[in-house]
Amino acid sequence: MKVTLFGVEFKNPVWVASGTFGYGLEANELFPVERLGAVVTKGISLKPREGNPPPRIAETPCGMLNSIGLQNPGVERFLNEIYPRIESIDTHFIANVFGETQEEYEEVCLALEQADKIVAYELNVSCPNVKKGGIAFGHDLTSLTRLVEGVKKRVKKPVLVKLSPNVTDPVEFARACVESGADALVLINTLVGMKINVKLKRPELATVTGGLSGPAILPIAVRIVYQVYEALGDRVPIVGVGGISGYEDALEHVMAGASAVQVGTANFFDPLAPLKVLEGIKGYLEREGVEFNRLVGIAHESSPLR
Repeated sequence: MKVTLFGVEFKNPVWVASGTFGYGLEANELFPVERLGAVVTKGISLKPREGNPPPRIAETPCGMLNSIGLQNPGVERFLNEIYPRIESIDTHFIANVFGETQEEYEEVCLALEQADKIVAYELNVSCPNVKKGGIAFGHDLTSLTRLVEGVKKRVKKPVLVKLSPNVTDPVEFARACVESGADALVLINTLVGMKINVKLKRPELATVTGGLSGPAILPIAVRIVYQVYEALGDRVPIVGVGGISGYEDALEHVMAGASAVQVGTANFFDPLAPLKVLEGIKGYLEREGVEFNRLVGIAHESSPLR
């Protein structure tokens, strides 16, 4: 089950997604987090953020909406208070990083360069670029290209980019990241959605809209992974995320082209979901008599079922 991606060896390809697992500390009281291939941290910004006002979570059919607003203590407190507590967990950590300007992204990554437990950065490009009038970095090709190029020039660790599905052509944005030096692509972030409380006659979320995640978005995530892999092949690894609650969901991502997967919203309704996905994949490999790497992108080799 070992996989080597962007120069880093992971004990397995099952990771947990940013914002759904904290920093791994709470889950470590339930099961050995070291069994996972990697933990992607909750988003880390340069300065502390309080996040959005409540209500900021709403359940939907087969999923959930969230508008947490990237609440976090900031990179300085992360390093001083949280990082020492995760150093003893024997697995890799990837820092999800965001900012309102390119300079903020760069400063957060630079602050984490000496933290050996952090093996890579995952850029959350769904944040508003205040210098571009509030448009998200991941929705503007020029901003995205400059961001990836800028971070890559200043850091030594691998840079992953977590792309938004809320664009006309995800392949175009994926290609821009690769050409700008990204070491891997993470597909996908949440979709924009909303829910209205018909009794109160108003939106459920204080921010009106939020990010839709959970089983409902699995077909969309798999489609985008497939399209990007079809267009770019194995130029960089793809990490599949979106709608994974069981091992078969994970294998859909893998067969579409993902070299690793992240379990996200499933953590909220089943804290043991990542382990079940991991064990499920192991069992599948044994039954099929196939190595994991052979499954990556295999759906591109065969004709659709008739």
